Amino acid sequence: MFGLDFVAAVLSPSLASQLPQVLHALQKLWELAASDGAGSVNTELTGIPDSQPYNARLCTSAGCPTLANIDNPVAEMAPEGFYRVALGVEYKGSRYSGWQRQLTGVATVQEELEKALSKVANSPISLQCAGRTDAGVHACGQVVHFDTPVDRSLKAWVMGANINLPHDISVSWARVMPAHFHARFKAIARRYRYVIYNDQIRPAHLNEEITWNHRPLDVERMAQAAQYLIGTHDFSAFRAGQCQAKSPIKKMHHLRVTRHGKMIVLDIRANAFLHHMVRNIAGVLMTIGAGERPVEWMKEVLESRERRSGGVTAHPYGLYLVQVEYHDEFPLPERFIGPHFLTGFSELDG
Repeated sequence: MFGLDFVAAVLSPSLASQLPQVLHALQKLWELAASDGAGSVNTELTGIPDSQPYNARLCTSAGCPTLANIDNPVAEMAPEGFYRVALGVEYKGSRYSGWQRQLTGVATVQEELEKALSKVANSPISLQCAGRTDAGVHACGQVVHFDTPVDRSLKAWVMGANINLPHDISVSWARVMPAHFHARFKAIARRYRYVIYNDQIRPAHLNEEITWNHRPLDVERMAQAAQYLIGTHDFSAFRAGQCQAKSPIKKMHHLRVTRHGKMIVLDIRANAFLHHMVRNIAGVLMTIGAGERPVEWMKEVLESRERRSGGVTAHPYGLYLVQVEYHDEFPLPERFIGPHFLTGFSELDG
């Protein structure tokens, strides 16, 4: 296939100068179409001192895309002359129709964050995220990236975005990344927490940030059932009907169930997740914890590979994307594993 130099040569000068941006926009559109559906500032937050110049890690022609890799979003590189900036983002998802920007005009986290960053850059910003959370789902460890030719300090990206964001979205850190970093495609693991408030009385506080279950739940039974899911399995039974993932085979690294007073926390880490996978697992675990089904029912549901065998999908309110992991070549700032109101429970660490 032809590279940028050839295409630029046959275009008018005005169009040729915009070619990297045009190709980059086409790649973003391709990602949306091909998605498989599956976050005073100092250097501890930004990850790189403001004194480090941007041009030390500016994308070069070696990272410039060709027409050939438009058909391969995994191979996307930042265009020549652009910085690839990663951000840590947290948000309360209660009043948003999920992460992903939509054409219907409903409120989404992506749209709000892109508007805020575009004001800082004084030019349009388009974001890619590590995990596209559903409506009502929260995040404390979302990772996003964008490409820009604009030179801003890392502190400016963090503080400037937060000044322009609504109260329920916050940028926690910024870092300039190599041209081949990708928030979604380079992620090797994702971690979620599902928080249940287990009491007979409906709580007045945190009602959109936890899931209330009035039935007494047996955490030991839930923890035993969770062990059936550890390892590599076909998770079709926990997959939403509208899931667009190419494969239901995922590797579950851990699924911990712990009680902290009235709170029960499901801590789930896997290489990737299917649509509604965590919420469907939570629904099965709560049914087992309530004594309505035996512990072995989890194994039966998993092996059935049929969604209708798995019961009710749990509410989104208590679900948090808390961590995204990458290989060592992409070091990112480390923060606590959220949500914030759980940080006092030391037994949750790790």
